[in-house]
Amino acid sequence: LMKLLLTLFLAVTTSICSAQNKFTISGYLSDKTSGEKLIGASIFNPKSLKGTSTNVYGFYSLTLPSDTFTLVYSFVGYTPIKVKIDLKMDQRLDFELSPSIELNTFEVSATKGERIEQRTQMSSVELSMKQVEVLPALLGERDILKILQLMPGIQSGGEGSSGLYVRGGGPDQNLILLDGVPVYNASHLFGFFSVFNSDAIKNVELTKGGFPARYSGRLSSVLDIRMKEGNLKEWHGSASIGLIASKLTVEGPLWKDRTSIIVSGRRTYIDVLAAPFIKMANQNNSGPTFRGGYYFYDLNAKINHKINDKNRIFLSTYLGKDLAYADFGDEYIYEQTKEESYNEARLGWGNKTTALRWNWLISNKLFANTTLTYSKYNFNISELFESTIENVDSTTTNSSKFGYDSGIDDFAGKIDIDYIPNPNHYIKFGISDIYHTFTPGINAFQLTDQNAPTIDTTFGANQVFAHEFAAYIENDMRIGAR
Repeated sequence: LMKLLLTLFLAVTTSICSAQNKFTISGYLSDKTSGEKLIGASIFNPKSLKGTSTNVYGFYSLTLPSDTFTLVYSFVGYTPIKVKIDLKMDQRLDFELSPSIELNTFEVSATKGERIEQRTQMSSVELSMKQVEVLPALLGERDILKILQLMPGIQSGGEGSSGLYVRGGGPDQNLILLDGVPVYNASHLFGFFSVFNSDAIKNVELTKGGFPARYSGRLSSVLDIRMKEGNLKEWHGSASIGLIASKLTVEGPLWKDRTSIIVSGRRTYIDVLAAPFIKMANQNNSGPTFRGGYYFYDLNAKINHKINDKNRIFLSTYLGKDLAYADFGDEYIYEQTKEESYNEARLGWGNKTTALRWNWLISNKLFANTTLTYSKYNFNISELFESTIENVDSTTTNSSKFGYDSGIDDFAGKIDIDYIPNPNHYIKFGISDIYHTFTPGINAFQLTDQNAPTIDTTFGANQVFAHEFAAYIENDMRIGAR
């Protein structure tokens, strides 16, 4: 750790010494129609051939020698803007880019791109939501994980499965983050769909190898998904009805240009569609009555508030659950006896995540992000059986209950800092701590009999607690550049 700190100190000292007669332009880039921050937008100086891009929060910082020049701000699917700048002091410049809707003429051109072996992060794939909108959908649902399965080096576990097998690794070896919070089970409907509602997602980045230090290392891949922040300009809504699920999204400003909110929900109705057929079958069957079904739902919500030009806070949450259930009831009537039985079975699993984030622009070269997060995954099975025997003289009731519950709860806090001394030098460092509560499996059994003592047993209830602490430094430097 001391060697890493010494390296960081020397890098910072070198950058400061070389910054004479240089000034910094910094700010945010956002969508003009919604106020959403643009991730990975380009800022380029054609005169010196220097440039940079916005980070995952839409912030950029570019240090250049004192001069008069034109900067080009651009992003895929948006109209670029050119800004003439007389750089004689540090400047804060925020811009909004307008989406490109109409193209009167087409100009095809090519520029020499950076060779993959010259990049520090070679195995990274970014997926824009515009790409998602034009790709095929399964049963009316556009699934992010299924689209990623079309990328090189990624396979699905089987037909219809939403699991990711990246370069031979299993689905459990992938780190999946939603707004920086781990999601431990990303599957609905036993793997046919993922838990990510495309209407609530802004940006997707998959890292297949050479993982940055800030992710603490993973065996297979890192999938970093960012939710939309909500429209800061005006209210919008969208709804869709699919073969098995419907979605509703509402977003808009609570305080124009200061506070926005987005709420997006999705639910299947397999249980609703199956109910009439089950009812018909029960009417035509003299045996046991049956009621059952399956459904899942997702709910994404996010609030974004701009305190001032240097401070912003975000609160985001996700709730999702799958539930399969089956109920059986039966009745037998004899001469002097009536017997009734009821059986209920449940199988469910789900995720809950919450993230409270604070962005602080410390200076035009220093950007800090502080995050508090909570993540929970739960899996449970339950079964209930009841029987009642009515005689002329008495009534006897017996019941048995069984339940199994397992999961994981995480509370975490982390601080990430971006330092950008010049266009050829990008430093990231930070610390984090995760408090894990593991529940390997709790079994509960209860037997009730009117003619015997009640048996109530719980076993396997021991929980495991652990801290996961991490500190990292990333130093991305282009050696030999001007």
